[in-house]
Amino acid sequence: MASTYLSKTLGTSTNTYKGTVSVWFKKSQVSSDQVIYGNYTSGTQRGKLVLASDSKLMYYQNDGGSVTIKLETTRLFRDFSAWYHVVLSVDTTQASSSDRVKLYVNGVQETAFDTATYPSQNTVFYLNANSVTNYIGQEGNSSDYWDGSMTHINVIDGTAYTASTFGETDSTSGIWKPKTAPSVTYGTNGFFLKFENSGNLDLDSSSNGHTFSTTGTITQTEDTPSNNFATWNPVSNARIESGTAYLPTFSNGNTTANNADSNYFIGAKSTIGVNAGKWYVEAKCSAVGGRSYIGLAPDDNYGEISATYLYENDGQINSSSYGNTYTTGDIIQIAFDADNGAVWFGKNGTWENSATQSEIEAGTTTNAGITGLSMTKFYHFATKGYNGSTFQANFGNGKFGTTSLASSNSDSAGLGLFEYTVPANYYSLCTKNIKNYG
Repeated sequence: MASTYLSKTLGTSTNTYKGTVSVWFKKSQVSSDQVIYGNYTSGTQRGKLVLASDSKLMYYQNDGGSVTIKLETTRLFRDFSAWYHVVLSVDTTQASSSDRVKLYVNGVQETAFDTATYPSQNTVFYLNANSVTNYIGQEGNSSDYWDGSMTHINVIDGTAYTASTFGETDSTSGIWKPKTAPSVTYGTNGFFLKFENSGNLDLDSSSNGHTFSTTGTITQTEDTPSNNFATWNPVSNARIESGTAYLPTFSNGNTTANNADSNYFIGAKSTIGVNAGKWYVEAKCSAVGGRSYIGLAPDDNYGEISATYLYENDGQINSSSYGNTYTTGDIIQIAFDADNGAVWFGKNGTWENSATQSEIEAGTTTNAGITGLSMTKFYHFATKGYNGSTFQANFGNGKFGTTSLASSNSDSAGLGLFEYTVPANYYSLCTKNIKNYG
């Protein structure tokens, strides 16, 4: 969502002292402040719910040059693989100052703050002020853009709700999950953005039916709080040289990894690793760079990723001839049979080394690219390269970067979206499939 944002100018509020913001987000790299929801009239008149560059969550409000509210968590939000649910609940009419602003994360109220500046009684909640323009995905001064995923944004005008209004604990898994139809009164300026309607992603599903202005392009993904798909992990495999850490540049919700360094091989692994089951992934080579590799890496492979289980753009695996070369624009398919310790690679819909779909589905490893893997380790899908080597991974989340697929093939559980037919009984790398087949 980087450089993409939504905006709307508020009307006269139902109640400028009370309001709630509820949002689910999955973070990408954070090198600067990233605003979830905010507004900006001037440097001395603004409010923002923000994930700060130090990975702390903060609500900050400045009114006339004075900081009227600032809650900054002690807790760090460093997990790139997880969805977080955050609720900001404000009622400045309360007698006790600490009751006037509350933050909840995954259903639990935050109580430990590095900074806790509570508002005076009857201070205007600036995100609910009359006639201001509010922004989703930036502060409002064309800076601090959000770079990650968001869904189920509920903004309430006139009522301070707790987190249990918008989420609940799944009785089977024990995981905090969204309530898809929360029972709330939205008030005049309130809205509910699910980002689920593919033809109208900025659709307001509340009874208000507000219209938003969208700048840039919102990219829809299959990745949701209810079914969390793998991405590249931006902190998994830093290469350290002379005290400097080298990592790829990540974008598109950490599904694109650009191995940009011109001197060193660098790469990344998927956020989810497996040691059982059958798994399918596609990765589009959007730039070969110096050299490009795609495949697997064990969880104990730190630093530079070994080429042992990677398919190189020259057609080799671990320096042995295997299949066709590939180049910019080619889509590499990976079928990983962790039950039999074998991996097959395909290119643009054709399996390499004369392997057939029926062989892969039957577990016949004769023409596999890799055999004999010991599944005492967990294996992650992995990429490696240098000098601009770039892969856009589709772990089932339905895009190559921001580009929609030409086809829409699901896995055997009916989950995920892929360019090519998924072998029978192979699955996309997501939490629902891990639970059932991993």
